[in-house]
Order: sequence, then C-alpha cells, then structure tokens
Amino acid sequence: MTDTIADDLRSAVARIAGTEVLLVALDFDGTLAPLADDPMSVRMLPAARFAVTALLQAPATVVAFVSGRSLADLRTIGEHDDASRVLLAGSHGAEYWIPGEGPVSHGDDPAAAALRDTLRARAERAVVHLRGVWVEPKTFGFAVHTRLADDDATAQAHRLVDAIVEADAPHWRRRTGHNVVEFAFRHEGKDSAIAELRDRVGATAVLFAGDDVTDEDAIRSLGDADLGVRVGDGDTAAAVRVPDIPALAELLALLAAERTSARR
Repeated sequence: MTDTIADDLRSAVARIAGTEVLLVALDFDGTLAPLADDPMSVRMLPAARFAVTALLQAPATVVAFVSGRSLADLRTIGEHDDASRVLLAGSHGAEYWIPGEGPVSHGDDPAAAALRDTLRARAERAVVHLRGVWVEPKTFGFAVHTRLADDDATAQAHRLVDAIVEADAPHWRRRTGHNVVEFAFRHEGKDSAIAELRDRVGATAVLFAGDDVTDEDAIRSLGDADLGVRVGDGDTAAAVRVPDIPALAELLALLAAERTSARR
C-alpha cells in the first residue's frame, strides 16, 4: 500500500516515528472526510478510518481530531462514542473530549452566549433571501455557509453579516474557510489546541495534518521535532504536502507501521 509514497515523505515519517510519545492531531473536514454540501453527512473515508485505527493500536501514540466544529457535531461526524480513545478538540480548541473524563469546556459566559443568539438570529434574517446561503449555529458563535451560493449572493452575505458583527461585537474572532466564514466570541485557535493537547498527553513530537486556512495556525505553531502536513492545494507552512485524503491515509498508515516497528 505504501509503494506510492515518495522517499522524502518516507524520511519525514521515519524521523517522527521514533519519538517517545507521539501526538497525531488531525483536522476532520477535508482531511479525513470529504467536504459535502450537507456538513452533517460527512464521514471518514474507509482508508482514513483504517489509518486512525492503526495509529490507536501503535505504542505510545495518541490520536486527536482538532476541528472548528462544535464538540457535539464533531462527535457525530466522527462517530465518536464514550469508549473511543480519540481525543477531540472542538470549536477550534475551546472545548474538548478527553477519554475517561468526558467533555471539558473553557468556561461559560452567559452574556456572550446571549449576544451570540441575538446576532445569529439577526444574521439568519439578513441572509434568508439569498439563495444557497445558510447560517450554522456554533457553540461559541455561528458560521455563514456559501457553498451552494453564487458569487453575488456570497458577497452580499459577507457584507451583511460582517456589518452586523462589526456593529455589536467587533471583538469577536472572524475566520474564513472553504466556502464558510465563522464568527466566535472565543479566541482559541488550533495552535492553542495543539499546545494544550501536547501538554496534556506529554507528547515529545506532534504530527498535525489539515487542509484549510485555520489549520495553518496549528502548522505554524509546530516545532523542529514536529511534522506539519498540508492536504491539497493552498499556501502552507507545512513541511509535507499530500494531494488528497487517500494520500494522507496512506502516509498515516505508514506512520503507524513505522511507529510499531520503531518501538519494539
């Protein structure tokens, strides 16, 4: 299965495979599962699922999904139950699921949550007339999806919702992704999620893989002992790039095999 992996990728995998405690942190949408018009319909590709299972069986290896999705939605699309050994970082690292412990959130702010609900309702009313635009509720804000919209509707949606948030919540964080703009009153990013997970599991090295703009926060935070992997096109600070999800799954499966061999 690994015959298609180039020598430079094999070298990168071999380097990180020998670390004492390895954290493999993975974005979900576009990295393990294909993007879809219905975000809740996505699931890991079989090859990705196989690779994740192999990594979980490798010695001193921790797997985490790090996503902008709310924790509840990430558990659904990740088919994650209470017995799972996969750690979760949802909402860009503002909430977590820890095996044996359960959900962990970084505080509750009733005033911010009330403002979230108000602004989300206003955003929904502002874009209701725009074909193909819809607003997704998030734990700490909301997201405006335009995958099914044309360029004009997309531009209008961004202009209208940007104005709403700028007027009443200019301190909120604005993130862009594949056909989505997200607004949140929490400012955690995938970089802080990686730092927290690294500290929690005592990782001596981290592999992080992602496909989108928000994943670059995590990739740029990595150190010399770590490995960043970009899935697909786009500017990146990652040392390694793979073309698609099957190629990443192949790389992860190789890592699991190398990790098992190196730790014998």
